[in-house]
Amino acid sequence: MSLKEKMHSGRLYFPGDEELLKEQAGYLELLYEFNQTRPSEGEKRQALLKKMFAEIGENCYIEPPFHANFGGRHVHFGKNIYANFNLTMVDDTHIYVGDYTMIGPNVTIATAGHPILPSLRELGYQYNMPVRIGRNCWLGAGVVVVPGVTIGDNVVIGAGSIVTRDIPSDVVAVGNPCRVLRKINEQDREYYFKDRRIEEEERKLFE
Repeated sequence: MSLKEKMHSGRLYFPGDEELLKEQAGYLELLYEFNQTRPSEGEKRQALLKKMFAEIGENCYIEPPFHANFGGRHVHFGKNIYANFNLTMVDDTHIYVGDYTMIGPNVTIATAGHPILPSLRELGYQYNMPVRIGRNCWLGAGVVVVPGVTIGDNVVIGAGSIVTRDIPSDVVAVGNPCRVLRKINEQDREYYFKDRRIEEEERKLFE
């Protein structure tokens, strides 16, 4: 099995391979260029993201600075995705994010792990597990998603949560480790925040 195959199969591999590091450095050059863009350079940012990512749909916006191990090379974005400041994607293998998902500031989505056995860690070995985030999710500020996790559609992950296991669709989940708090329900059709009611003008947009 080749090194690239091991990277994307969950097998242990050595990430310090000279050829792999050379390839990675090229992707990081594009990432550096993206992070040096001015706020007025929207078209340049979009062009760079299309070069950087494995896939990226229309109307996606990432607020610099953006951090990624492979510069986004293994990231698959749908359309209409928004990510706030300091998104970190440890994209040593594939990360999938569905349409209309919103990502708060200081979120980390990681695919890389390291063996518990100290002697293997000392040799620098690691493994990668893909992460999948569904359609129309909202990850609050400071959320961490660890390797191998799948998050369903329409999920809200509360700020500061550490997502260590799969989360089903249509729920609010919070905590460390992140657990389902409740399902999205009829009350959410009435109130958008605590006792703040959705007004008729906005209600017409979705009913």
